[in-house]
Amino acid sequence: MSAEFRREHDLLGWLDVPHGAYYGVHTVRASLNFPISGVSIGLYRHLVVALASVKEAAATTNRELGLLDGPRAEAIMAACREIRSGKLHEQFIVDVVQGGAGTSTNMNANEVIANRALELMGAERGQYDLLHPLDHVNLGQSTNDVYPTALRVGLYRSAEDLLNAMAGLRRSFAAKAEEFAGYLKMGRTQLQDAVPMTLGQEFKTFAVMMAEDEQRLREAMELISEVNLGGTAIGTGLNSHVDYARLACQHLATISGVEVIPAGDLIEATQDVGGLVQLHSVLKRIAVKLSKVANDLRLLSSGPRAGFGEIQLPPVQAGSSIMPGKVNPVIPEVVNQVAYSVVGNDITITMAAESGQLQLNAFEPIMARALFSSLRELRSACTVLAERCVDGITADPVALLTSVEQSIGLVTALVPYLGYRSATEVAQEAMATGASVVDVVRGQGLMSESALDAVLGTPHLLTAPGLQAYQNMR
Repeated sequence: MSAEFRREHDLLGWLDVPHGAYYGVHTVRASLNFPISGVSIGLYRHLVVALASVKEAAATTNRELGLLDGPRAEAIMAACREIRSGKLHEQFIVDVVQGGAGTSTNMNANEVIANRALELMGAERGQYDLLHPLDHVNLGQSTNDVYPTALRVGLYRSAEDLLNAMAGLRRSFAAKAEEFAGYLKMGRTQLQDAVPMTLGQEFKTFAVMMAEDEQRLREAMELISEVNLGGTAIGTGLNSHVDYARLACQHLATISGVEVIPAGDLIEATQDVGGLVQLHSVLKRIAVKLSKVANDLRLLSSGPRAGFGEIQLPPVQAGSSIMPGKVNPVIPEVVNQVAYSVVGNDITITMAAESGQLQLNAFEPIMARALFSSLRELRSACTVLAERCVDGITADPVALLTSVEQSIGLVTALVPYLGYRSATEVAQEAMATGASVVDVVRGQGLMSESALDAVLGTPHLLTAPGLQAYQNMR
């Protein structure tokens, strides 16, 4: 052993470990085996904190059950608390994409916690005869219950971050809905003129969409709060105390702040990843709807003179290296791209879930990367869309109203008064001559000026149920 390395032993033999590292031989071997994505688990803050929370809950439980002596338990718990506070995350070096159903992640956590605990006990790193990564830190556990449990706790916390971002975006849309409440415009179906509405109504739908998806996400989060901790290898609980699962979940809930509960059948829970599939299905739903909103914002702001031009997005950067003055809708565009990424991740989740075999799904690591990636990117997309786009949107109420007055779709508002056949003839003449609907109605003497003023001068009659008002006018 040189000053730069210490030698550690595992199933396959001896291996050099950097002297200053808190990780050990299993982590080094995993880092050599899995140079896959270039993204280490240490960059997934919620996952590392969740791993430390599980290990702290385990040590607390094992001490309570008399299976782990006080000094070792206290050292392990103290090391876990440091990791939960943000320390030593750089020591979690294994690639997030790995074979072994997450074994390398669990080993990495065991070794970092063990070596930091040894330091706290006044010993040297690697002095495993005093405190061992597997015999003590991993006591009563298996990767097959630790990793899925930590993954779900970490995802729950990441989902909370997304919920907060979605709520911020919802509030931004709601504020614009109120600001634009009196701005009359034309609604469109299939990109063709439909009937009048207000710009406020259009933006309110975006806020309602966010609120609906917030609720769907909360429901999915409830599903992943059920964990298989205590099931050990395949859910039978082999090598754990009969009370371990119940107590460990209680302690984990207290430590993590996530109200985890033990699954009713730990064997089923060890092999089933339905909760993860459901969670990402909701993320895909959020992504698809966000992308639709981004599409609408790009359409409504198209122009500035040769497009819809109904709203103006805040300019955030120059849009072209060749066209002076051009400003592009870059924020909605990046939201679209996040959505495409999430939809792709959903295929990964689907394939990984389907490929599980017998008592374990070995592919949760790739599911972890897909889920954390989708959660992180959606959170950022919601925040950027709110702060860099929606909050600064402006509109031209005069231009919006002009589009209503010039639209053939306005004739639909007159159907209850004119009848469908006469209204159709008005629309055809307006399209043929280029005249406005109002001018055609006036020219044919189909409605009195007072009736026209009553209908077209009252925005509420054009944008809400009002058949009784029409009947009274007749």
